[in-house]
Amino acid sequence: MTPRPLLRLTSLAVLVAVAVALLLVSRVSLRAASDPWTSSQTVQPADLLKELSDSKSAPTIVFVGFNRLYTSGHIKGAQNHGMAGNEVGLQELKTWASSLPRSTKLVIYCGCCPMERCPNLRPAFTALRDLGFTKLRVLILPTDFAVDWAAKGYPYDRGQ
Repeated sequence: MTPRPLLRLTSLAVLVAVAVALLLVSRVSLRAASDPWTSSQTVQPADLLKELSDSKSAPTIVFVGFNRLYTSGHIKGAQNHGMAGNEVGLQELKTWASSLPRSTKLVIYCGCCPMERCPNLRPAFTALRDLGFTKLRVLILPTDFAVDWAAKGYPYDRGQ
């Protein structure tokens, strides 16, 4: 191969790589822009596990998904106060939260499906944020509870 065609091929490969990178960045940015929380309002599973080991400063964990999922497995100590993806469940969550101090450390999670498609997290976060909770975070479970928590050996309970 002569140097000129090799240069063209290399240039084309670089352009394709840049285009793919830009596409991936724009997709991530668009998805992040649709979330009502900021990155500082999230917590990774391993970090939450560390926080839960300190009983003095452990946050209140609130499951906001489907009751069947909660009974099949949920984070030890997590509370279930209604499925936030429907009006009845969302009202249940708001009623429970209305009696709490707004400085309560809350971590919400669902884990029913890939986070980007979850019908429960965004309404729950928005409702609690709008109630004035200042220490509200979302547990990042990109795939689901089974993969991102249980399969990693993190502690969980079953049943009510």
